[in-house]
Amino acid sequence: MSSVPGIDLLKVTNALKSRLPQYLGPWTERKTVLGQSNPTFILQGKNKTLVLRRKPDGELLKSAHMIDREYLVMRSLSNTKVPVPKVFYLCGDRGEIGTPYFVMEYIDGFTFPEPELPKLTIEQRQRVYDEMNRGLSELHKINPNDIGLGQYGKPGNYFERQLSIWSRQFENSATETIREMDVLKEWLSKNVPLQVLPSKLVHGDWRIDNLIFSKSDFSLKAVLDWELSTLGDPLADLATQLMQWSMPIGKEGRGLSGVDRKSLGIPEDKQFVELYSKRVGLTKVPDLSFPMALSYYKMGAILQGVRRRALDGNASNPEKAIVMGKYVKIFAQSALNYLKL
Repeated sequence: MSSVPGIDLLKVTNALKSRLPQYLGPWTERKTVLGQSNPTFILQGKNKTLVLRRKPDGELLKSAHMIDREYLVMRSLSNTKVPVPKVFYLCGDRGEIGTPYFVMEYIDGFTFPEPELPKLTIEQRQRVYDEMNRGLSELHKINPNDIGLGQYGKPGNYFERQLSIWSRQFENSATETIREMDVLKEWLSKNVPLQVLPSKLVHGDWRIDNLIFSKSDFSLKAVLDWELSTLGDPLADLATQLMQWSMPIGKEGRGLSGVDRKSLGIPEDKQFVELYSKRVGLTKVPDLSFPMALSYYKMGAILQGVRRRALDGNASNPEKAIVMGKYVKIFAQSALNYLKL
């Protein structure tokens, strides 16, 4: 019985036999290209395909790789209009396979690493982006208390908490001084707004490559990667989406910078924000200056953490992690350009 790097198939097989005896082995596995933060594996059995997501090895930053939060959120969302994979169980200790992990169902559908969607028609692109907008608005219309997540986040100003969290994460994973990140942090510290909108469930990393779409009609079929979720200002998710689009096209940037969106059937930022605002019932289009700047800073901190894990030998995909780490300065400079600093 062989194993791909990062998973002991014999231990996994024994765990599945005990936990989910209705699904039969023998099991084979393959590591997905998704999940830079938490290694993710597809498990193929005789009568079922499952997905195992686990914490990475090595020393980890505090409050990172929160697979227990992912599991809790997906379980809580199971009967809402936000589609998520069915989760089967969570093992919160190292006893079964050597690290905490959870198992969920495999969702067969399209994933799109390139937001320009080069292989789709104009009508299909319009459908995908409308579904992305609808899914985000459905998430933010949920009252967290109604799904048992009323205590999922800490009280107080969400933006203030986020700045504190991500500045600390960046400092703890720093490998060099990055002036652009320091300048951006200084601006953010001096411009933290009051949280005006009621706290909602915030995904934390809402972008197209964390979504799965139906192969038949391109409807939104599943939202993945909830490890950064919390309760907070819903504008943070909207800003994360727009921030990603501002980056260069390609495997690392995964943005839409320089793309003629109109000719492709992809909405401009203004259109996307207006449609979202209408769907969630906002009376006016919100000011996104601070949420956008914070999104750039947060992504820079995340990528610095990815780079640090690669240098420490703990990255899920070391080669990709090193390349992604080079984008820290680019994200920070993009924020400074956005703010005209």
